[in-house]
Amino acid sequence: MAKIATREAYGKTLVELGEEIQDIVVLDADLSQSTKTVFFAKKFPERFFNMGIAEQNLMGTAAGFAASGKIPFASTFAVFATGRAFEQIRNSICYPKLNVKIAATHAGLTVGEDGATHQAIEDLAIMRALPNMTVICPADSVETELAVRAAVLYDGPVYLRLGRLAVETIFDENYEFKLGRGVTLREGKDIAIIATGIMVNEAIKAAQKLEKDGIDAMVINISTLKPIDKEIILKAAECGAIITAEEHSIIGGLGSAVAEVLAESKPVRMKRIGIADEFGQSGKPDELLRLYNLTSDDIVKEAKKLKAY
Repeated sequence: MAKIATREAYGKTLVELGEEIQDIVVLDADLSQSTKTVFFAKKFPERFFNMGIAEQNLMGTAAGFAASGKIPFASTFAVFATGRAFEQIRNSICYPKLNVKIAATHAGLTVGEDGATHQAIEDLAIMRALPNMTVICPADSVETELAVRAAVLYDGPVYLRLGRLAVETIFDENYEFKLGRGVTLREGKDIAIIATGIMVNEAIKAAQKLEKDGIDAMVINISTLKPIDKEIILKAAECGAIITAEEHSIIGGLGSAVAEVLAESKPVRMKRIGIADEFGQSGKPDELLRLYNLTSDDIVKEAKKLKAY
């Protein structure tokens, strides 16, 4: 399947939505070539605002647009959106529950050579903790387009986590995205793999490898981390063991969210695959994913350990 970056799909979908919905405005922090809001800027220059390298002002202005009845998309790199502008997101967007869509690109280790200072590996944890915030992490370009469209229709703050790296296309035109709902991509009875973002594809590959060894693995895509789909997690718990996989710290992201649901309702054996309590480093994306144990082989290894427990 073709490889397309989720940020690319976001940029193209913005243009389509801009033609359909006149109230959409787009703001960027002098990174439009990278976030792909440049597509919207060229098509609708009167509705595009380059706020410069000033993320706090970016979010504050987006809040003002939302308070005036517009639907603003505020874009910058994930590490700056959630780090530098946290106070504005918290107090100016989430507290009054304004209709701002934060589309943060270049999330995770796969930023690559830019290194630890630009690799947002804690952004999901930060955004998930904010009241009124909806958090989405699409797996591929198809899901990204559907997620952006769902975000426009939803009245309230949304955080969209997007990547720099071109990733394999998993879904086709028949795929259905529903805000707040997970999707079972593969049924299984021996172990459940719950993944988000680029790790969904690795989970699918891991299940295929496990099948060859006689292990029947369920695969679930959780693209909405908040509100999380408790029902599908409890269904996964019937397998007796769960692995979570994310390109994010194991603290506060998908693994934590799933563990919270299980701890309160149906505790089962569990392993979180993600980035340990450490920063990333500079390197090629594929090398970093292997170095930090974020591959299908790593999922297989942990699945076999859980199965043999």
